[in-house]
Amino acid sequence: MVMQRYLLTYMGVVLALYLHHLVRAIEVPRDPSIQDILLQPPTITKQSVKNYIVDPRDNIFIECEAKGNPVPTFSWTRNGKFFNVAKDPRVSMRHWSGTLAVDFRSGGRPEDYEGEYQCFARNDLGTALSNKIFLQVSKSPLWPKENLDIQEVHEGAPLILACNPPPGLPPPAIFWMSSSMESIHQDKRVSQGQNGDLYFSNVMQEDALTDYSCNARFAFTHTIQQKNPYTLKVLTKHPHNETSFRNHTDIHRARGIAERHPSFMYPTGTSSSQMVLRGEDLLLECIASGVPTPDIVWHKKGGELPVRRFKLENFRKALHIANVSEEDSGEYFCLASNKVGISRHTISVRVKAAPYWLDEPENLILAPGEDGKLVCRANGNPKPSVQWLVNGEPIEGSLPNPSREVNGDTVIFRATQTGSSAVYQCNASNEHGYLLANAFVSVLDVVPRILAPRNQLIKVIQNNRTRLDCPFFGSPIPTLRWFKNGQGSTLDGGNYRVHENGTLEIVMARKEDQGTYTCVATNLLGTAEAQVRLEVKDPTRIIDGPKDAVPKKGTTVHLICRTRYDPTLRLTVTWLKDDTPLFLGNRIKKEEDGLTIYGVAEKDQGYYTCVASTELDRDSARAHLTVLARPERPRDLELTDLAERSVRLTWIPGDDNNSPITDYIVEFEEDRYLPGTWHNHSRYPGSVNSAVLRLAPYVNYQFRVTAVNEVGSSYPSLPSDRYQTNGARPEYNPTGVKGAGTSKNNMVISWTPLNATQVYGPRLRYIVKWRRKDTRESWSSATVEGDVSKYTVTQTPIYTPYEIKVQAENEYGKAAEPDVVIGYSGEDFPSPPKYFRIRQPNLETVTLEWEHPEHPNGILVGYTLRYQAFNGSKSGRTMVENFSPNQTKFILQRTDPISRYRFNLRGRTQIGEGEPSTGESPTLLNEAYTKNQGDIATQGWFIGLMCAIALLVLILLIVCFIKRSRGGKYPVRENKDVPLDPDDQKVDNGSFDYSDEDNKPLQGSQTSLDGTIKQQESDDSLVDYGEGGEGQFNEDGSFIGQYTVKKDKEETEGNESSEATSPVNAIYSLA
Repeated sequence: MVMQRYLLTYMGVVLALYLHHLVRAIEVPRDPSIQDILLQPPTITKQSVKNYIVDPRDNIFIECEAKGNPVPTFSWTRNGKFFNVAKDPRVSMRHWSGTLAVDFRSGGRPEDYEGEYQCFARNDLGTALSNKIFLQVSKSPLWPKENLDIQEVHEGAPLILACNPPPGLPPPAIFWMSSSMESIHQDKRVSQGQNGDLYFSNVMQEDALTDYSCNARFAFTHTIQQKNPYTLKVLTKHPHNETSFRNHTDIHRARGIAERHPSFMYPTGTSSSQMVLRGEDLLLECIASGVPTPDIVWHKKGGELPVRRFKLENFRKALHIANVSEEDSGEYFCLASNKVGISRHTISVRVKAAPYWLDEPENLILAPGEDGKLVCRANGNPKPSVQWLVNGEPIEGSLPNPSREVNGDTVIFRATQTGSSAVYQCNASNEHGYLLANAFVSVLDVVPRILAPRNQLIKVIQNNRTRLDCPFFGSPIPTLRWFKNGQGSTLDGGNYRVHENGTLEIVMARKEDQGTYTCVATNLLGTAEAQVRLEVKDPTRIIDGPKDAVPKKGTTVHLICRTRYDPTLRLTVTWLKDDTPLFLGNRIKKEEDGLTIYGVAEKDQGYYTCVASTELDRDSARAHLTVLARPERPRDLELTDLAERSVRLTWIPGDDNNSPITDYIVEFEEDRYLPGTWHNHSRYPGSVNSAVLRLAPYVNYQFRVTAVNEVGSSYPSLPSDRYQTNGARPEYNPTGVKGAGTSKNNMVISWTPLNATQVYGPRLRYIVKWRRKDTRESWSSATVEGDVSKYTVTQTPIYTPYEIKVQAENEYGKAAEPDVVIGYSGEDFPSPPKYFRIRQPNLETVTLEWEHPEHPNGILVGYTLRYQAFNGSKSGRTMVENFSPNQTKFILQRTDPISRYRFNLRGRTQIGEGEPSTGESPTLLNEAYTKNQGDIATQGWFIGLMCAIALLVLILLIVCFIKRSRGGKYPVRENKDVPLDPDDQKVDNGSFDYSDEDNKPLQGSQTSLDGTIKQQESDDSLVDYGEGGEGQFNEDGSFIGQYTVKKDKEETEGNESSEATSPVNAIYSLA
């Protein structure tokens, strides 16, 4: 039973092979192991182009390479005859190649080797042919000598300057220059035609300012040939070329040039025809004369110009259609028009075609007994003829082959036999060219071979489609079957599908599909097999991908990418930006869970794709990053609706960079007063792109626009054209008018000048007027130029109010009467502060009080107090306190209970510090007394003592009263040690008034018993802040400082007297 089943299977395979051979030929795989053992006819792999132009300065190489087994040999024909390479010492053939090399280092002329070459590659199975290679040597002939007459032409007439370059190979590139090697400017009036001539639609006088020379550039020899230059003489009615014509709206009429109807200079007449080959580019040209210069428009009769394949060139005078086909045939017409009329020229285009392939013959490999065919179908206009050759000879003259039949463009093979191998050539040709194709027929018998590597391992993702490859070869073509895990049943159908090339396709891989698969190839000559192992893996997935983000420029953004994958596979996570790999650096960093971009910039905008991949599969997720940035600058500013005091400004908005434009800022610049400085003019909503701007007289305006969005401002636009307004009398007077002195006898009147939009006219001046306030004196005045912003009035009294006004005036008149402003002449130093008093209420503080100076001589800006502690001959550091002008009291916190203080107080104006008021703090005796009063007043012994003293004083007063009632007097000098009561000094006879030298204070710190302090010499410099005079203290210990001259001091020097001391003080002084 098993043997019967095997025989049935074998018979089925044989039958299938037989039927299969009837329908398809064998394809030889590119596997080197097969290529090396199979015999193959030659195949041309490389050859030179059909029309081969070489540089005469170089050696010549004509390429021809071929492959085959056995390795082919090469031979050449030249001009249809055998070319004996060995006989020419300059010619050699490369090893293992048919490429010819012609060496001219030892002499020879390249022109001697021009001609038609063809290469033949042969081995035992046939002969392959190359194309016929037409070799030509590049030529760059010199321009023929010629004398060119001066070209006389009337202004407005057409002109053609012929080039007629020497014939070169290949044709040279033409361009026009002057004899001084400057390019000729070309436009729709003057342009170069396709033939190299220079066409003037109408000649203008300025065309004679230069000469014209045609230049030919030869690409192969890298040389330029120059023709003798043309010189133009333009006959005109206006030989001086007045500059006023340049700005005239109709320059031709202004220069007396007659208008001309358009007329075609090339091509001439009303119609022409042109032929072009299929696949080439079509270039149609219409150049017309006329005054004014005509405009050219192109149309196709009965159709449209081919979209995306045509373009207009040479100032719309040329129509260029790329890669023409038969459908581009037809009539094209150009219209030349100016305001005089329209002319039309029709060009009939015929598209011909060199042969082109419909079915190119391909190599045919057959097993013995198989059938096959070679097909050679080509088309062209006219239709090409097809000729078959075998091994380079016409098939009609070859040896008869009963298994071969030629049927027009097809060669049919039936029941081929071993030994029928050959190379067939198909030649399709017409008057415009030819095609040559080689196709070999090889008859093989080969035992089956598996071309795949042994024991392959294939990995696939679960639920994915996969293919197990088993490439094979054999002749006759083997059949292939697949088995799994050694099972006897063939895999085909359901989840499995077997392809003709031997591949087993698994439609959806499942975990149970893992295992070992075996492929078996069988033909009549034998069997071959191979094994493939399949593993099914879990898929890779992105479970949390990046999300769209809209960051601002300069911020940080993080894009998430979290994955799940098969642990047996190696995962790689990469990032793409706009589908190209993303460059990572210090600013863009890939992290474990995503991507972080620091300092986002405009260039970071785009699509970001996270790609998670293994060796088997990949998953991706993308998000769009929209970067909000400052907008692009507005462009194309245009001024319209020009009026006396307004103009309309229109602009084209720039890209908003993803953040809507909220505002437009319009700025202006004028070139008279502050050229190059831009000033704000107005602001408009982001929804508009046009605004009417209010203008000031006599300003040469230039505008620019800046766009603003949430992120910031754009760069300013390029400036608009300038617009000049007419002048008028000023409408504004200067602002900020004020008067202030810089010295005590002047007043500087200053103001803020008018800006550029307030001047309103030329010769701006300022009329400055002033007079003292509250007087009826007449106004004084002065006129200064507009670039001045101050005027100095001299010989003014100190700090006197003035009425001031400044009026603007220009060439057109004066501004309105200005407002009056109050100013002040210069300040001086203030007089000393009044009533400077120094009190010592306790041992911790010293209180200073004063009043404002009697003569401030300006605006009082504050007070400066300098003070210094001293104790006997020792002095401390001078301290400085500054007070506001409203402060008239200061409390000094003492640092110790022993030292005294010297004070120097001055008022301040803007000029500086004035004269001082000086003084010193009270004596320490009074301080101790004040302190002891607070300490012992509640003691019992002190109360008893005070009572005894009071009794003693009472007795003393009684005795004095008795003595006085008796008329007795006390000599002062004898009683100077016991001073009298102060009231006793005021008796009418003055017997108690004296000025004994013994009663003057001693040097140092001597103090009278009533606490009066006399100003004394000191080592410290604080005394120097005063200017003479002595300070005196009141009975309460306060100091009254005053400024006195020397005379006052002398008058009071001898009037000092001793005053009676209270009993308490007397006792305290004895303690």
